Amino acid sequence: MVGQQTAARGAQVIFIPPPAYYAAGLVGGVLLDMVVPLAVGGRPATAVAGAVVGAAGVALTVAGVSAVIRHRTTIVPHHAVSNLITTGPYRLSRNPMYTGLAVLYIGLALVFGSWWPILLGPVVLWAIYRLVIRPEEEYLGERFGPAYARYRARVRRWL
Repeated sequence: MVGQQTAARGAQVIFIPPPAYYAAGLVGGVLLDMVVPLAVGGRPATAVAGAVVGAAGVALTVAGVSAVIRHRTTIVPHHAVSNLITTGPYRLSRNPMYTGLAVLYIGLALVFGSWWPILLGPVVLWAIYRLVIRPEEEYLGERFGPAYARYRARVRRWL
């Protein structure tokens, strides 16, 4: 009975889209920079590096989303997952979308030229872990049992 209930529901997460956590950190950092500037040096090289890093983050995020769509499951954390994806970017990271968004976040902080978003980054990652990833992992463990345990044992959470 528990397995059927777990299959019918998604992870017990707050109904805030995960990209919003990253956006909040970036916006907060930019606003802090307006009050107390904390510029990243090395311009324009750091802006170019940020654009390259950001593009890598977008590529990883898109690869994660594409894999989910290809496997006909959902990217919405609180919706029921139909398949455990262990191929493509999910061979490298259990959370390629969140990892990609974190890489994009760092790239954008460099493009914006402020240390504030980077300093707020650990808070954003903690919120993503605590409010999204942890409930998702608990759900996937209930939903897919030993298959998820084996996957979890061989693939790292981030990279």
